[in-house]
Amino acid sequence: MLKNIADFLLNADPFSIEMITILVITGFVVGFINTLAGMASALSYGLFMAMGMPINIANGTTRFGIFAQFSVNSILFKRRGLLDIKLAVKVGIPITIGSLTGAYFAALVNPRVMEIVMGIMLPILATLLLYNQSRGKDLKSVAQESLKKRFGPLHFIAFIAIGIYGGFTHAGVGILIIFGSIYLLGLDMLRSNGIKQFAVLMYTPLALGIFIWHDQVNWPVALIYAVGNVAGGVVGSKMAFKWGVKIINFVVAAAVFGMSFWLIYKQFT
Repeated sequence: MLKNIADFLLNADPFSIEMITILVITGFVVGFINTLAGMASALSYGLFMAMGMPINIANGTTRFGIFAQFSVNSILFKRRGLLDIKLAVKVGIPITIGSLTGAYFAALVNPRVMEIVMGIMLPILATLLLYNQSRGKDLKSVAQESLKKRFGPLHFIAFIAIGIYGGFTHAGVGILIIFGSIYLLGLDMLRSNGIKQFAVLMYTPLALGIFIWHDQVNWPVALIYAVGNVAGGVVGSKMAFKWGVKIINFVVAAAVFGMSFWLIYKQFT
């Protein structure tokens, strides 16, 4: 059965009803989870690679949906008073600077190198996600003690490093931005999520431009997938106040560990 599914994904026409449905549903799930938590972009990488795309093409293709989704999300978070634009710009500038280096390297590097790096990094990020979840009460007290710490040179350097990773691969960068906003800036989870939305919106067009320049975007797939991304992001933002992300985080972490195992395993097959 699994072989039949793999053969279908590899050979299907992206404009067929079946593939349009799969792409939109996957985009919706990824957009929804990325809005509430993070790391769901790993699912789109897996789908695109199953469709026969090298990981660098999958990396570039997913960026258009990310741009569309986070554009809408930023507006929604701003309307709800959960997005401090001035602080988000301070965070977004170093992330954008770092993303240029990361995206340029991702566009040129051998896909096998990217697979190995992602195979190592993704489970680390998944572990951080679960650790972050278990410390919710501590994080709330941190936010109350210091809502906005001074944005200094060390903060700038830290967010540049996050941007380099985000330019290289989007999978997991939202978690790093949330971590930086919580531990470095003293924000709570929801406001950190708002910072994430805008920071990703700032750097994604430049990173996407590099992938377009190197002809590493599958546009038919990207456009169809983006429809689901935006819809999932809208629904996710509306549910942010009503739903916890605990179960979602565990599901995404499990998927990420599985993908990481596959990326490493395929290097030896």
